Parts: sequence; structure tokens; C-alpha cells
Amino acid sequence: MKTFEVIFSLVAVLILAACNNSSTESSNSADKQAEHNSSSQTANGEAPKENTGTNKTEKNTAANDTAESQKEVYLKKLNDTKKEMDERRNNPEDDSTYAMIKVEGDRYDTWDGLVNEIYGVLQKQLPSDEMEQLRNEQRKWIEYRDSTAKEASLKYEGGTMEELEYVAVLGNLTEERCFELVEKYMQ
Repeated sequence: MKTFEVIFSLVAVLILAACNNSSTESSNSADKQAEHNSSSQTANGEAPKENTGTNKTEKNTAANDTAESQKEVYLKKLNDTKKEMDERRNNPEDDSTYAMIKVEGDRYDTWDGLVNEIYGVLQKQLPSDEMEQLRNEQRKWIEYRDSTAKEASLKYEGGTMEELEYVAVLGNLTEERCFELVEKYMQ
């Protein structure tokens, strides 16, 4: 019985040591990530400009440059995401319907996250009347997206391809909408 207690105590000490080490590594990793995130770069990779008491015209010009730069940043982000998603789509883990549905579902989730992110940026950029107009347009687009995906999937109704077609169409339309919102509305 004594041997069992010694082994149990040793295992408990090892587990506690491992947990402490894992916690320390997580804490250090979080500290490094926070340090990286708070580095002195703007969204386009440039160091922020020092406030030198510029006049109002110079500030407006700088704001317009930032907005134009933001549009360019988002177009690059969208193109990079498209390239990555196309690569995943063209090289699934296997050819099973399940694997293809997973790829298309992940693809849709990525584009849906981006369309929501872009919409959030536009809420800050657009005047309230234009934003209200876009809000109404976006509601109609969501209905269109969902009904188009449903209609496309019905040609496979009851089959294994129904879900795949539905989520693939959702992804395709949401990808298109991301580019449309940035190109048409972002300044």
C-alpha cells in the first residue's frame, strides 16, 4: 500500500507541475500576443503619424487617405482570403461529401465573418442616411442569398448533395457581397 501512495503522490506532483508549466506558457504567449497587438502600427502596416498640431484641412486629407487606404487594405484582405478559400476548396482532405460540406461550411463561415466585419466598418464610415439605405439593402440581400441557396439545393432534395449545394451557394454569394460592399461603399 505504501508504494501505491508514493506513486500516486508522484503522479499528482507531475500533473501539478505540468499544469503550472502550461499555465505559465499560456500566460507568456498571451503577454507576447498583447505586446504584438499593441505595437505601434496602423492597419496598413505604417507607424502612426505623430500629432503635430496640423490644421483642419490637413487632418481631413489624412482622414481621407486613411479611408482610401482602408479600402485598399480590405481589397487585399478579400483577395488573400479568396485565394486561401479556393486552395482549400480545390484540395479537400478527401472526396467524401462530408469533407466537401466541411470545406464549404468553413468557407461560408469565413466569408460571413468578413461581410459582418465590413458592414461594421461601413457603419462608422457612412453618414446615417446612407447607412440606413445600406441596412435596408442588406436585409433584402440576406433574403435573396438564403432563398437562392435554398432553391439551388432543391435540385438535390433528399440527397447527400442537398446540404453541400446549399452551403456552397451561401459561400459564393457572401464572397461576392464582400467585394461588392468594399468596392461600392467603402471609402
